[in-house]
Amino acid sequence: MVARIKSSKSIRGLLNYNENKVTAGQAQLIMASLFGTEVEKLKFSDKLNRLLHLTELNDRVKTNSVHIMLNFDVSEKPDMLTMQQIATAYMDKIGFGDQPYLVYKHDDAAHAHIHIVTTNIETDGNRISLHNIGKTLSEPARKELEVEFGLVKADSKAINKANRIKPISPEKAVYGKTPTKRAITNVVGAVVSQYKFTSLPEFNAVLKQFNVTADRGKEGTLMFEKQGLIYSILDENGNKIGIPFKASSLNDKPTLNNLEARFAQNEEKRKPFKESLKNSIEKVFINYKGITKDAFIKQLQKQHIQAVFRQNEQGITYGVTFIDNYNKAVFNGSDLGKAYTAKGLNEKFGPIDQLAKQKQDSYGRTGQYQPTYLPNTPKTDYLKADEPTEQYLQPSVFDRLLNNLMGKGGDGGAPLTTSKKKKKQERGKGL
Repeated sequence: MVARIKSSKSIRGLLNYNENKVTAGQAQLIMASLFGTEVEKLKFSDKLNRLLHLTELNDRVKTNSVHIMLNFDVSEKPDMLTMQQIATAYMDKIGFGDQPYLVYKHDDAAHAHIHIVTTNIETDGNRISLHNIGKTLSEPARKELEVEFGLVKADSKAINKANRIKPISPEKAVYGKTPTKRAITNVVGAVVSQYKFTSLPEFNAVLKQFNVTADRGKEGTLMFEKQGLIYSILDENGNKIGIPFKASSLNDKPTLNNLEARFAQNEEKRKPFKESLKNSIEKVFINYKGITKDAFIKQLQKQHIQAVFRQNEQGITYGVTFIDNYNKAVFNGSDLGKAYTAKGLNEKFGPIDQLAKQKQDSYGRTGQYQPTYLPNTPKTDYLKADEPTEQYLQPSVFDRLLNNLMGKGGDGGAPLTTSKKKKKQERGKGL
């Protein structure tokens, strides 16, 4: 089981997020602790006012809302009673057992998971500290519950990486299929809470994966000067469609000012994933002598990494952003190093892309030549190794093997040189 705790400044926003899921048929309220009545009889106002009343007891505390997510392994299908028991035990163990809280079972992902909404303000107005709660209380509680309920252990080496529990994946917003504002709210809320981005372009790179974009307006406009931000749905061609919505009108208020407050926090949160991303990129290059940009992008996608190259109006590539969708971390190429910038990458792609284009122009129109940029079966005629080859992505491992066979380097196997042969013959004559 994986437990995540998020704090915020808006009880209403947290409640709206979960209630919107219920309305959309993607969630169900399965438990309401200390609300004084059955779940079925609770109105939205009952839920909101119960929690708001506690937050008003201490107006000095601004971060007074707590959102907890308990995620189960994809192989587990706990029933409602088990989920209720796990939620109750977990809240007791982290010191929130006497707080009113709502438990929602979500059905919008491949794995079973529940969301818990509560506040950290107690009935006497005191604040429950959230500092380091994940390490000191949540992690021990998680491990105890895994044993008590026989759950798959989150840190077990037996869990295959591909089957590890992943956070909620925002569904793509499709214009006309889902109410526009709700669709945008769901996508933006999930991206803001899950991804670690440090700028508006990085934020937009993630949003566009789910057909949503955040727009500041053009420089010089009143909206740009006022730090305004609007969200729109994109069609399959990346064009804005439907009615845009102001950031201030969405749940959790994902305004530019609020997003900028997250940038510095995310800068630290994404650091642990920097080296693993670089290793994934290098893994693509190390296996090939050369590679096209398109093939590079496709190979990264197999590792759940999206490479987004940015172009200006003249079609010139000026930047690249890498989105690690597994670890939910976003980096510009320049953050990773000079070799990972758009310029550095294009220096590697350039010759291969140009050669591929020449071949396509020569043969593509007639259908006589269909370029393949993934590794082909190596030629076995080693005696013609110095002749040009059309295997643009020939593995570098094959080059080393070929050099060894041809005596051009490597361990052993070097042919006897002519000078050594002559000396041996001369010694033979002298005998």
